[in-house]
Amino acid sequence: MPFETSQNGDVTVIRLIGRLDSAQSPPLERALRELLDGGAGKLLLDLSALDYISSAGLRVVLLAGKALRGRKPPGRLVLAGVRGMVKEVFEMSGFLTLFPQADTHDAALAQLQAG
Repeated sequence: MPFETSQNGDVTVIRLIGRLDSAQSPPLERALRELLDGGAGKLLLDLSALDYISSAGLRVVLLAGKALRGRKPPGRLVLAGVRGMVKEVFEMSGFLTLFPQADTHDAALAQLQAG
């Protein structure tokens, strides 16, 4: 599963593309750990190009959110573009109540930059 990482001010943006399952989750988890260990405190996960997510993918998202919340001061994670089957999985798992979300990348970025 390819993903793209970029920086917009103090916000780290990760755009997930295709599938996030048990085979593709480890590289993303390593990249997120490196970013968080490097001091990233605001994370935008752009899911608009993600077609599928498994429980292994949900675990990676949860780990990133927990790591950010455990900081002093707490970091923030916002989801952007959650749609289709991915949205259904997030709804069924209760993840949409755990993380703020926005319909678009720009709206998620605005949420993170405002706070």
